[in-house]
Amino acid sequence: MTDDLFTPLTLRGTEIRNRVMVSPMCQYSCDRDGLATDWHRVHLGSRAVGGAGVVMAEATAVESRGRITPQDLGIWSDEHADALAPVAEFVREHGAVPAIQLAHAGRKASKTPPRDGSRPLGPDEGGWETVAPSAEPYPYDDEPPATRRLDRGDVEDVIDSFEAAAERALAAGFEVAEVHAAHGYLLHEFLSPVTNRRDDEYGGSFEDRARIVREVTRRVRAVWPDGKPVFVRVSATDWLPDRESWTVDDTARLAGLLAEDGADLIDVSAGGIHPDQQVPHGGPNYQVPYAERVAEGTDAAVGAVGGITTAQQADAVVRNDRADLAVVGREHLRDPYFALHAAEALDALDRADVPVQYRRGF
Repeated sequence: MTDDLFTPLTLRGTEIRNRVMVSPMCQYSCDRDGLATDWHRVHLGSRAVGGAGVVMAEATAVESRGRITPQDLGIWSDEHADALAPVAEFVREHGAVPAIQLAHAGRKASKTPPRDGSRPLGPDEGGWETVAPSAEPYPYDDEPPATRRLDRGDVEDVIDSFEAAAERALAAGFEVAEVHAAHGYLLHEFLSPVTNRRDDEYGGSFEDRARIVREVTRRVRAVWPDGKPVFVRVSATDWLPDRESWTVDDTARLAGLLAEDGADLIDVSAGGIHPDQQVPHGGPNYQVPYAERVAEGTDAAVGAVGGITTAQQADAVVRNDRADLAVVGREHLRDPYFALHAAEALDALDRADVPVQYRRGF
């Protein structure tokens, strides 16, 4: 039988009720020090009520300096895990798999939220020193903050921070841990020759640039239960065709290695490494071909994102074997009940999947 959008997906021992995943989307809504608030519980919980199979929390910093903005989620202490635990519990109670994206913003840290212009924060505004593979700040229009090159000990500390964050995420009740290696943030900065100019074991060749991502994935896998999956989000391409950069072929090669390291799904996005990127005009499913190419290089499952806005599009992604999960972002901001509405549109709705409080509406 051909799988479709509402065929359950089992990864390791975890069954996902359908092939719809809520893409991790930063909310910039923490009141204090990266602690989750009622906003996060309502935002993520409503997408679980809305029928999604996987509900992924936004980029959650593994250390304080790894936040994109001061308003970002964090998980660098037990207090952070305690604040996130009710979120994971509510998502699970409503039939979705609670997931969390573990992240470090690298040289793209210490800036204001998009609503305030995404500009770098100065020290007098609460900004902090950013870190990267090489001592080159992100090329903002405004004066960027100082960026410090991570030395060998710093790299070990970052890897340790991802491992500790995974342990806390598990204690908080999350069932999927996703390693964020995309969108120009720290792990992607190591992968791309645009931002990695090191000449040690973490720079230079493909193998050495990929080393930290693979080490982080292995460390997360080692502390994550055998029955629960680990995802890795990647940028399939830097969208910089006129210079040496990270490419789709590189990503397909990396995906095969990540599967060996214990990754169960590769979450395929694109871009973010440099403001000169040449983003293709975003149309329906415009990034799905990247997921198809990456799938050729790995035994892991693959998630596709980018311009998926309708039930028919999402279903076609799965039905035509282009990806295993349809990762839906902005449409979930417009419609928290996207998955239930998609099931209606595709004549696949089981009223038992609708919360009893809402069945009169379906």
